Amino acid sequence: MPKTKILIVDDEEDILDLLEYNLQKEGYQVLRASDGESALATLKEENPKLVLLDIMMPRMDGVETCRRMREMEEGKQCFIIFLTARSEEYSELAGFEAGADDYIAKPIKTRILMSRIHAMLRRGKEKVAEATPESTIRVHDLEIKRDEYMVYQEGKPIGLAKKEFELLEFLASKPGKVFPRELLLEKVWGTDVLVVDRTIDVHIRKLREKLGKDYIETVKGVGYKFRK
Repeated sequence: MPKTKILIVDDEEDILDLLEYNLQKEGYQVLRASDGESALATLKEENPKLVLLDIMMPRMDGVETCRRMREMEEGKQCFIIFLTARSEEYSELAGFEAGADDYIAKPIKTRILMSRIHAMLRRGKEKVAEATPESTIRVHDLEIKRDEYMVYQEGKPIGLAKKEFELLEFLASKPGKVFPRELLLEKVWGTDVLVVDRTIDVHIRKLREKLGKDYIETVKGVGYKFRK
């Protein structure tokens, strides 16, 4: 059985060495990149399942690298975890808005990082096992194709980041049902990922920008629902 590929992106050689050593011990195939441009090239060529991405890099920072990864076919379904020494909430939100799945602060605690990686990859396998080959949600003028991670509006493809798609798919699966923010965080991001409530608001805003404001309704003081 081929090993799961993980791409690590950091401009610090010591960090790359530390992560590579620990990931290889866990049985993963490790790919390395020291800047955003080479990370994009490696993603396209190797198609890894997960990317560990530093935010603070010269020339092209991690947020821009992540945004460009999510625009690539190879980057739509892989997991992206940010590694950063910055702890400000605004940088965390910028990362999630760019399409990150998780966010881990430096200095890296390897046991915690490995646990989060295992949990994220396991959830990915469970979702693949649950999905049917032709699983499609049709609601209003939208077609949401779970197996393709694609959304079509009146037949035209709409480019969504991975978490934007998963959030839309979850809401649209039960039109009219109100979901609290806490439940959306749990179901879409999982209990192993530490994110703030505003992350939901950021992703809802991005969905409204791309699809229009008529699909997702805010229920004040509670959460969101997909309109019937």
